Amino acid sequence: MKIVVIGGTGLIGSKLIERLRADGHDPLAASPGTGVDIITGKGLDEALAGAEVVVDVANAPDWDDTAVMDFFLTSARNITAAETAAGTGHHVALSVVGTERLQGSGYFRAKLAQEEAIKAAAIPSTILRATQFFEFVGRIADASTRDGTVPLPPLLFQPEAAHDVAAALAGIAVGAPVNGTVELAGPERFRLDELVRRYLSETGDPRHVVTDVDAPYYGLQLTDERALIPGDNARLGTTRFADWLSRSAAR
Repeated sequence: MKIVVIGGTGLIGSKLIERLRADGHDPLAASPGTGVDIITGKGLDEALAGAEVVVDVANAPDWDDTAVMDFFLTSARNITAAETAAGTGHHVALSVVGTERLQGSGYFRAKLAQEEAIKAAAIPSTILRATQFFEFVGRIADASTRDGTVPLPPLLFQPEAAHDVAAALAGIAVGAPVNGTVELAGPERFRLDELVRRYLSETGDPRHVVTDVDAPYYGLQLTDERALIPGDNARLGTTRFADWLSRSAAR
């Protein structure tokens, strides 16, 4: 099966390419580095020719409100148009758990607009909404650091390993479209402040996490403690945080 992975050279895309190839498929990584531009459309028709499935895991390079909205809407239109021309039978897109609850952010407004554009297109589709990745816990700390301390709210948090996301996408790609949304989360639930505190401690980072119910999450003031976690029917990854952390330390 020819499967085109838009954003196939990034964190999730590269892992997805490896997984699909190991499973005996013929994946193609489509990104600016491989000559495919989903904004201008350059190389897109050629890349999608003969593709049975397209998986879009591309992320916007600029998160300014206007720029990020333009990126996700333009790319969605261009990709679905190329899929129509190619006769592609399944469009798979990666999104974020809780997107509709995070509309105070221009990024999440753009992700919701992308989802709506995909659903409105004629191509059968599946949207995988994933929780935050373990790999980005350090970035959360960086984004929240103020004068050497890290104020964070005690929100419920259920992150997962990037390779579990790639595995879920691989399974969805070779299955039938659900024409709807699937949620994916990690196997364990934490409090955001507690997990970041644990991560910093176990990686030898001297920064001190301060629990603050009014602290923002990536600039968002969230009053719903469940804003970042999925519903009851979410699929669960298999990698536990401690196991991922020990492997990361070993690397």
